[in-house]
Amino acid sequence: MENLLRGWDGEHVVMRYDREAEAWIFVAVHSTRLGNATGGTRMKVYDTPADGLRDALRLAEGMTYKWAGIDFPMGGGKGVLALTRPLEPDERDRLLERYGELVETLAGGFGTGADLGVGPDLVKVIARETTHVYGTRGAGDPGPWTALGVFKAIEAAVEEVFEGPGLEGRTVLVQGLGDVGVPLCKRLWDVGARLKVTDADRGRAEGIASELDAEPVDADAAYDEPCDVFSPCAVGGVLNQFTIPRLACKAVAGAANNQLDTAEDAERLHARGILYAPDFISNAGGAIALCGMEGLSMTDDYVTAKTLSIRDTLKAIFKEARERSESPVHAADRLARQVLERGPA
Repeated sequence: MENLLRGWDGEHVVMRYDREAEAWIFVAVHSTRLGNATGGTRMKVYDTPADGLRDALRLAEGMTYKWAGIDFPMGGGKGVLALTRPLEPDERDRLLERYGELVETLAGGFGTGADLGVGPDLVKVIARETTHVYGTRGAGDPGPWTALGVFKAIEAAVEEVFEGPGLEGRTVLVQGLGDVGVPLCKRLWDVGARLKVTDADRGRAEGIASELDAEPVDADAAYDEPCDVFSPCAVGGVLNQFTIPRLACKAVAGAANNQLDTAEDAERLHARGILYAPDFISNAGGAIALCGMEGLSMTDDYVTAKTLSIRDTLKAIFKEARERSESPVHAADRLARQVLERGPA
């Protein structure tokens, strides 16, 4: 953990060992250049505390680039509850309450919300002890907002790859049919896209496929399935040295955080001629809605317009990447760095 912290370019990390739950708590604040640090809280079992810390550092940096990439007045942070074992519900809730107490001591220096392992109901548990949470005061479920942003990202990708707008008749494979994947599928179905769906729960995939006249695909075979756009909406790290050679798509645009397993995977996609919509731009809709409405008192209309602008942001990124013959990741990183260097608008 010492080496991880020395090699990190963020601002600070708050660490605590929770003896009762035998869990490590990490709050990583990567940047407050644009505003107070904000990011979800992840809770899962990790092999080692260092793995949990590594996740927190990586995700906090990702939040910095997400906010900067969409020019939003928030800073990058992340909470991770690194469990050493599964917890019973009452034990888990007590840990979340103690975590809420810790967040409250930061006096607004870090605001948090839902992430992997901490759904909207568990955010309410954290909120028993702190007001610095998002997802409890009226913005609603962030999933459909994230889905709207990803939908616009898919539109931008299709327009870039096929040199013309419109999703009607285009085949989109959605991986992960949860809080984002399902509303995304419904939006795609509404505009006439051909849907293929896959999920770790085969029964869930078949149910959604039946409802939306989609084609269910086995989870293990998803990377080999021909499609125009592959949309990862489940876990991160799915684009790697093993899966990228298998992809049978023209573009990737999804909701999952950290879809690239390593930085080199952006080059692997580019070498194969597969357009990649950087995830920290594509999946920003939910974060915009929660933090905009609940933290910055933005109106529904403003949040909607900001989320819809993801399409135009990506179109500009794709254009620059095309002109430079590089991965869109580089253009998106430059955009985020320019915003960070400029500071708050």
